[in-house]
Amino acid sequence: MRIPLSWLREYVDLPATETGRDVQAKLISAGLEVETVEHLGADLKGPLVVGRVLTIEELEGFKKPIRFCTVDVGQANGTGEPQEIVCGARNFAVGDKVVVVLPGATLPGGFSISARKTYGKTSHGMICSSDELGMGDDGTHGIIVLPPETEVGKDAVELLELVDEVLDIAVTANRGDCLSIRGVARETAIAYGLPLRDPALLDVPGPNAFGYPVKVSDPAGCDRFTARTVTGLSPEARSPIWLKRRLQKVGMRPISLAVDVTNYVMMELGQPLHAYDRGLLQGTIGVRRAGEGEKIVTLDGVERKLHAEDLVITDDRGPIGLAGVMGGADTEIADHDAAENGGSSTTDVVIEAAHFDQVAIARTARRHKLSSEASRRFERGVDPQAAAAAAQRTVDLLVLLAGGTAEAGVTEVVAPSAPHTVTVAADHPDKVAGVTYGRETVVRRLQEVGCDVYGQDELIVTVPSWRPDLTDPNDLAEEVIRLEGYENLPSTLPRPPAGRGLTARQRLHRRIGRALAGAGYVEALNYPFVSEQVFDQLGLEADDPARRVVRLVNPLSDEEPALRTMLLPGLLGALRRNDGRGAHDLALFETGLVFQPRDEQRTAVNLSVDRRPSEDDIAALDAALPDQPRHVAVVLAGAREQAGWWGKGRAGDWADAVEAARTVAREAGAELGVRKGQYGPWHPGRCAELTVTVDGAERVIGHAGELHPRVLKNLGLPARACAMELDLDALEQVGDDTPQAPGISTFPVATQDVALVVDAFVPASDVEAALREGAGELLESIRLFDVYENAEQLGEGRKSLAYALRFRATDRTLTVDEASAAREAAVTLAGDRTGATLRA
Repeated sequence: MRIPLSWLREYVDLPATETGRDVQAKLISAGLEVETVEHLGADLKGPLVVGRVLTIEELEGFKKPIRFCTVDVGQANGTGEPQEIVCGARNFAVGDKVVVVLPGATLPGGFSISARKTYGKTSHGMICSSDELGMGDDGTHGIIVLPPETEVGKDAVELLELVDEVLDIAVTANRGDCLSIRGVARETAIAYGLPLRDPALLDVPGPNAFGYPVKVSDPAGCDRFTARTVTGLSPEARSPIWLKRRLQKVGMRPISLAVDVTNYVMMELGQPLHAYDRGLLQGTIGVRRAGEGEKIVTLDGVERKLHAEDLVITDDRGPIGLAGVMGGADTEIADHDAAENGGSSTTDVVIEAAHFDQVAIARTARRHKLSSEASRRFERGVDPQAAAAAAQRTVDLLVLLAGGTAEAGVTEVVAPSAPHTVTVAADHPDKVAGVTYGRETVVRRLQEVGCDVYGQDELIVTVPSWRPDLTDPNDLAEEVIRLEGYENLPSTLPRPPAGRGLTARQRLHRRIGRALAGAGYVEALNYPFVSEQVFDQLGLEADDPARRVVRLVNPLSDEEPALRTMLLPGLLGALRRNDGRGAHDLALFETGLVFQPRDEQRTAVNLSVDRRPSEDDIAALDAALPDQPRHVAVVLAGAREQAGWWGKGRAGDWADAVEAARTVAREAGAELGVRKGQYGPWHPGRCAELTVTVDGAERVIGHAGELHPRVLKNLGLPARACAMELDLDALEQVGDDTPQAPGISTFPVATQDVALVVDAFVPASDVEAALREGAGELLESIRLFDVYENAEQLGEGRKSLAYALRFRATDRTLTVDEASAAREAAVTLAGDRTGATLRA
């Protein structure tokens, strides 16, 4: 929210010496995020005056239209003679009043003005546009044409209010009241201890039976609707300079008088308004939920299909506006320019000032991807009591500036509601802050923000209508603390117990990160949000547990409303982005939490902030959260080993993904089983299933291998990309990270090779497991070193697996007979379990 200091001073009598920086410091101390203070006109130096165009000569022979003008600037040039100026703009004529900058002046950006020869003429100054003066967009994109009654020679710097300071405030989601000059003025008045001239304190006539008919069918969505009518607006009326300038300073573009007035009042009081062309309304104005399939064309010219939860404004034809978001084109206010183009300008208007449900407006704006100034305020909270005052303020300005007549009829539809009260102990802020404020300070601060306070030790606080965010005792405590100054809170360093250091889990995660980084992987940290469509792209079955997600009530993006159940979607997105930017040789890893919904849904407890939560409180909070195991994942694409003078290099493949899983398992001190598998995004012929043994039962904790070509196409990934993901918590559960010294034997090793022929579908891991078990305790290691397939020699559908077996005893040198016996036992068990036979 942009707050011009000149506008702020209308409601708070700030000392004349106070600058924007001073006000910024005060508001920051009070808890508002004032990001910047913009100094408008800081580098502007006159003379800058009002001139009247006397003559215009069209210069010929140039690539673009050029005009040579004489302009009367009064005595501002010291001679009273007409000023000769060359100008390329076309939106002014002889007799128009314009803004002229004379030689010797400096415009924003350090642009110095002097007499100079151009297009065969000497230009003594410049006729200015709003952009050249740093005023912002005025909708014309041309020369500023002033009202005819403007005095020639008048100082344009003062006339256009070019020198000012503007505070830019980042308003948090709970402080909708600060999206207005009124709200920020209230905070400023409190910060300086000065009285506030509330612009909403107006004499407002009571409702009667003569107002424009309104019917609210959904009082939960709209609990207040005020309608006022103004007739006889002059079609020639224009927004005055001061009104346009204030809108420009707060970041809005002037459009037409009626629209400018509603925008001005919205910025002033924080109450969004809408003006309807009364001649285009048909019948009663209604407020209801949209019918499924209804459509509306909004003011931005877009036809929108409505949802059954959308709150809409209607007349007898149907929807004429998205309530609290944007009006419809059917009842749009037409200005003088529209009349000049063959239409008719609006002379009679109906003013709407309503209060809508925050959640309904927020969901509608998000559903239609249509954020407006009105929706930003409604979804953060608008003062319902300000609607009537805002309507009155709008009526007064239209009567004043457009010569209209306010009709006596006043419509006000109000759903009964009681003021919100909160009961709080007088010393509650003391307990929260750890500071003794005392009852008098607490009561005074709450009254300053507009609360009515009664009681002694226990206070009954009625919160003001403009602060819907004050709902419980902790909110009231926060108000007291922020107004007393966060900087005044004492700092007390905690006393951590010595010698504990990192937990075993933390140490494991760090070791795994270092090990993967040492293996050439780069860590990528991704957001935990996913779209549910990504599971289709990954090829997961319809009943896959990974499809059960935790959906966010208020997601950052409608396209990713769920929490991840696996790391691969985010990691593959990072792979795609890097590959698209020219980094084709990639190896990325991530460790992070995934989120798995519980079968029983519980509501989280509201923890107190004035004491440490008990073990039961923490347990209840944990029970309401989804399960959050930690996973580790890697993705690879391109070269694993670069080519160079040392060799041809090597592309990353499925074996690298499996090796990454083994690297993680070694750091966890766990024994990882690797066997052929098939799951979701992985290629069915190049997918390894990763297993561990828990309490005697084998458990699948992840997969590794090459991704399926269909998945690569769906996600736009490079060819032959590989990936691995496994459950790190499950691996930690079976692991033992106690450092183990390597066993060094003084006795020699006995090596025996064996080649076994099995059916092609038999996994090598099953054969290896049988050989390992059959060989017994003498087997030191086993390694598959060759896979051979030849239908002529081995038979159709058969393959040969060659293993190197290393035997060693800890207390003696093995004889050939002992090593051979162990080898034969291993081959026998492999034959019994897998049908393996020795290759001839």
